[in-house]
Amino acid sequence: MPEGHTIHRLARRHARLLQGQPVAADSPQGRFEHGAGLLHGRVLDATDAWGKHLFHRYDDLWLHVHLGLYGTFRDGTLPAPPPRGALRLRLVGAGHWLELRGPTACEVLSDAERRTLQARLGPDPLRRKPDVEAFVTRVLRSRAPIATLLMDQSVVAGVGNVYRAEVLFRQRLDPFRAGREHDASQLHVLWDDLVVLLRAGVRAGRIVTTLPEDRERPAGRPRRVDAHYVYGRAGLPCRVCGTAVLDAQHAARRLFWCPVCQA
Repeated sequence: MPEGHTIHRLARRHARLLQGQPVAADSPQGRFEHGAGLLHGRVLDATDAWGKHLFHRYDDLWLHVHLGLYGTFRDGTLPAPPPRGALRLRLVGAGHWLELRGPTACEVLSDAERRTLQARLGPDPLRRKPDVEAFVTRVLRSRAPIATLLMDQSVVAGVGNVYRAEVLFRQRLDPFRAGREHDASQLHVLWDDLVVLLRAGVRAGRIVTTLPEDRERPAGRPRRVDAHYVYGRAGLPCRVCGTAVLDAQHAARRLFWCPVCQA
């Protein structure tokens, strides 16, 4: 599932391609025909992202998209290609087109509905002036493991399975320790590291969490095999202590951790 950095990159890209232009909207698949009709001919005023949720503003209406596990966007320059397959939404501007396939959510909202949706989400480390104290307070009040809380979008928005595993390793935190067993200073440092990692993901378009000295090849652009500390590395030696990385199903996703560094 795309994590927060991907959605923020999409919001910025869609603004570059279509903002300030009237768009032609249709739903070749037919599942979003009514919504596309509401947007057709309107000007894209702005784009926004909150965690894993993408928004387009068209005057008093908002297009809301959650890609989920299978959703994808494609774009290109005109002319747009003929529609193929299960194409949920197509937007065509003055010089570019966007195509959306397979999202978990694709809907048109009023401004009040958008605000209600965003109020259910936790703070997003990539937004300006996020409410860090709300994150800290929610974690400190919970008996749930920190690994569970980081995947709860009402606690912190935009963190997915990769960032969860990697930030917990970088902070040497036991993923199974209850949120309430941490102290506020630990959680502030954890938050600051999430900001660093997510911003780097927006810039690079990929998730790289390792420091150069912990990679097999310290110099040059990080290779995929050097990108992560524990995510996807079950059974391989920890980059710091050499102990085999463990994995388990946790919060419906696969969790990776080092049993020594994160004891």
